[in-house]
Amino acid sequence: MKRKRLDRDLKWGFQYFPYYQVRLDCEIYHGLVSLIELTDGEYFYWDFPKAGKIAVCGKGMIWLQLVPDRCKRLITAMFIPQNKTIMGNTYPYSVSCIYVDVMEKLEYDLDGVAAYIDKYLDVKLTPKGDVLIDDRDELDEAFRCGELSKEQYDDALTECDLIISQMCTDIEKTEKRCCDILNIMCKRISSGEKPIVNRISQDMKILH
Repeated sequence: MKRKRLDRDLKWGFQYFPYYQVRLDCEIYHGLVSLIELTDGEYFYWDFPKAGKIAVCGKGMIWLQLVPDRCKRLITAMFIPQNKTIMGNTYPYSVSCIYVDVMEKLEYDLDGVAAYIDKYLDVKLTPKGDVLIDDRDELDEAFRCGELSKEQYDDALTECDLIISQMCTDIEKTEKRCCDILNIMCKRISSGEKPIVNRISQDMKILH
């Protein structure tokens, strides 16, 4: 299993981007939240059967990353700057894709940045109704080779089933929840609330 930091360690080719990480407890969410504002970089796209070609990273986009309490998952909602009305509410950003990593556990580095142990299995969903499960073959191979115990293997499959039942049966509701959390975080940032981690160069602003 690979260990990955939530600031993404330049894996996607971005440099000097703002990273904001806090603990959030509100009516709709309890857990860790981080934001990455993609201040530079060319657009990169994924293809989906229903949604077609959609942007997942590029200048102007925002990634909202969520690790809910009592769950073994990292939710990454990828936002593009585009007004959208969802269930009667209008938002300045719309979700292009939601990528959910099944994880073993969450840790923290000495600089305060959260990191997770990736457990291979992933679920991708789009507002158009795509629901895809990725890397089941890698999970099976890790179990076959003895890297994962039977309990770890079964836990990964159970978490995957929970992700599908809790997030994919009503994708519009899931999209609205992510937008509401992003709005809460924007208000907290604009009000000057201090984050747990706030790495940003002096000439940048988090969330324009």
